[in-house]
Amino acid sequence: MGSDSDLNVMRDAADILKEFSIAFELTIVSAHRTPKRMMEYATTAKDRGLKVIIAGAGGAAHLPGMVAAVTVLPVIGVPVKSSNSIDGWDSVLSILQMPNGVPVATVALNAAKNAGILAAQIIGTSDKKVAEKLKKYKEGLETSVKDKVKRMGSDWMNGFDKK
Repeated sequence: MGSDSDLNVMRDAADILKEFSIAFELTIVSAHRTPKRMMEYATTAKDRGLKVIIAGAGGAAHLPGMVAAVTVLPVIGVPVKSSNSIDGWDSVLSILQMPNGVPVATVALNAAKNAGILAAQIIGTSDKKVAEKLKKYKEGLETSVKDKVKRMGSDWMNGFDKK
């Protein structure tokens, strides 16, 4: 993440990676304040065994794109609505509008949980244990919705026809 103020958002990615038993690094790497650290972090990530990088940043949000520029690993950008943000749109557009050749997968504003799930899905393409945990997770989502439908009862479908 670009700053310690991003931790409240980025913690959601860490939590979901823990749920899928995926080891991860969580640190602060600022594209603007520590550019040398960012370069070293990104260029050595693959050698450290990382498979995917999730980079969250607010404001100008250059971290995901700069990391993607110097690594062959997939990068998932999490736009963070920060205190100096313009409703978060500056972060979203900074991460989303990457030039051809430097892709960054971008999730919704503050959606670090989705970034964690996407990272797990990428890892799950070559790790059967992670893929199985993802399958169970998705089944749990389906069960949760079905349970909510049952709690609502069947009358809701006819609710618009009743006067």
